[in-house]
This record gives sequence, structure tokens and C-alpha cells, in this order.
Amino acid sequence: MTPVPFDDRDGTIWLDGSFVPWREARLHVLSHGLHYGGAVFEGVRVYGGRPFKSVEHAERLRDSAREMNYELPYAEAELDAVTREIVRREGIEDGYVRPVAWRGSEQLGVSGAGTFVHVAVAAWEWPHVFADGAQEHGIRLKTSRWRRPAPDTAPVRAKAASLYAIGTLARDEAEAAGYDDALLLDHRGRLAEATGANLFLVVDGELHTPVPDGFLDGITRRTVIALAGELGLTVRVRPIEPAELALADEVFLTGTAYEVQPVSAVDDRAYEVGKTTRRLAEAYGRLVREG
Repeated sequence: MTPVPFDDRDGTIWLDGSFVPWREARLHVLSHGLHYGGAVFEGVRVYGGRPFKSVEHAERLRDSAREMNYELPYAEAELDAVTREIVRREGIEDGYVRPVAWRGSEQLGVSGAGTFVHVAVAAWEWPHVFADGAQEHGIRLKTSRWRRPAPDTAPVRAKAASLYAIGTLARDEAEAAGYDDALLLDHRGRLAEATGANLFLVVDGELHTPVPDGFLDGITRRTVIALAGELGLTVRVRPIEPAELALADEVFLTGTAYEVQPVSAVDDRAYEVGKTTRRLAEAYGRLVREG
């Protein structure tokens, strides 16, 4: 079935302070954010009609904008209220919200000074990232030739559109090779993350996850670490070399869209979807749906 393009749908999108018809939520082709990669965005999951951790996502959107050297014209409480209202208007039960901010078209030099900051929030139904069965059986990752940049070469603390070009290149190559997603190393050659999710290894019943010094310390990552503590699991945040994948009994990813996503293979190494991953996935499911 041919998917419906995102620019040709019924509904409403919040844009610069007003709810507008979906097809009219446009930006100009000469917008600074389009040409110079300065857009920042968030992804908020909706469960049972309730956005999960909407305020935390609004706070991170603010922080990302500041990393890109501009301020949002709306406070976090306003963005949280807009998120909840757009979910209500669109009747979203199990879906996704995309807040996004970018610089406008007042000037088109490399400098963004003097540009107007636009903000939009859209929502749609979206139950799963991967095909049916992926949560049960896991997904396959291919180690990418692309790497996450060093902190002194890119705004790695921002959820910035420009940084996702790396993920797009890596994901496209992985899918073309028959995998579901890509595993990226950092600039030092250590394990980093997938294209849109944080990485965890289960080694002898303990969780090991890379230090987030060159990629986002995800909201879901932090949530799962807290859940692991409640379940009595030890979590070790440390530099991890690729060779240590051979020591792992289980591997999983975490992210707003991914949730707790088991991994069944990295390159030619297979993993079982084990009890630790399942315990955390079940605990996360209870938290987001029951509170």
C-alpha cells in the first residue's frame, strides 16, 4: 500500500501560535533552517491519548535550540499545552507528536542573526517503528561506516536536524544490505548508538550502556535506567569497545519511537531476546500506559 505523504493529509497542525489546516502548514523554500541545518525537533509518544513526558521533551527542545544559538518564542508549559491540545484535536490514541523549530527566511547568509524562529507541532497515529513481530523477535543491526562526531566538531547535545543526516545515510545503507537499522560507533571507534535510539548490552545480568558524550542522553534511556534500578538491576555507564559485543547475552535499544526494542543480531552475531530485556520492556509498557 502506498503511504500517504505527510504534506497531503487531513487534520490540523499548530504553527507559530495558531492551529492551521494540515496542508497549509508550510515554510518558505528560502528558510534559513532548510539551507543551514539549524532545525531542532522532538518526538513525543502518545499512549491512550496521553503524551508521555511532554514537558521533558519541551525542555529538551528549548535546550537544543540554545545549542543552535537561538531561543524558542514559547515557554515549555505552552508547548506542553499545545502538545496535549493537538493530540485531543486529532484524536490520537496510540501515536506520535513532532514539535519542530527552525529559523525563517529573513536572511540567507550563514549567520542566523536576525531570523524569526518558527515553531510547529503535529501529531499522527503511529503504533510501531518496525514491522509487526519486531518487539517479540528483535531487529538486526549492521555496524555502519559512519560515526558520531566528536563533541568539539558538532552540537552533539542538540536534537538537531543536521546531525540526523548521519543517521539517514547509515540507516539507508543498512536497509539496503537487508538489516533493520544501523549501529554507529563514536569518533573514537567505541560503541555509540543506533540511528535514532540508545544502546544497551546485558552482560551477566547487568546493563552496560555507552557514556553519552557524543550523542543524546535520551529521555527513554534515562527512564529505562531508572526502571532498571527499581528492578534491582545494576547499570554501568562506561566506554564500550565493539569487541565487547561478543560478551553480551542480550542487546536492546531505547528511544521514544523505539521504546524498548530487542536486538536479535549485530552484523553476523546473533542474540536471544532474553528475560532482562523482556522485564524492562514490560516495566516500560506499564509505566507509559498506566503511569
